[in-house]
Amino acid sequence: MTTTYTWAIANLERHTADGIVYTVHWTLAANDGTYASSAYGSIGLESPAGDAIPYADLTPELVIGWVQAKLDVPAIEAALQAQLDEQAAPT
Repeated sequence: MTTTYTWAIANLERHTADGIVYTVHWTLAANDGTYASSAYGSIGLESPAGDAIPYADLTPELVIGWVQAKLDVPAIEAALQAQLDEQAAPT
């Protein structure tokens, strides 16, 4: 079975004065067609040095890209796969 990984943004924390996002809460779901597992986390962002993207123009794909750039994605996916493997063949 092939495992599918689905990233999502659970919440964005931003400064109301300028709309700059400073914390992203994310989820990653893993599903192999029979079993499922997920991870949740949050990361802090630095203030943009140049032109900030207006809050209204942020897309899930853009923000997920920021999250993935700061995380060890293969390690997180491996941990979720290990959870799926344990569900399929409990030790």
